[in-house]
Amino acid sequence: MKIFVQAKPNAREEKIAKIDETHFAVAVREPPVNGLANAAIRKALVAYFKVAPSCVRLASGFSSRNKVFEIV
Repeated sequence: MKIFVQAKPNAREEKIAKIDETHFAVAVREPPVNGLANAAIRKALVAYFKVAPSCVRLASGFSSRNKVFEIV
């Protein structure tokens, strides 16, 4: 399943807001440097969907705020 994520790095608190079935807004505390925010978003999605870390993959948008994750 593909989900579309709007990333919000450097947030005060971590949270996931569900916009609709496939669109989410994910706020993380980490800065967007060296993939830290991407790793934090992936970790948040793993906890939200209750799947193994190997089941969540960043498909596109490595350096963009709009990302596409694949969840298997």
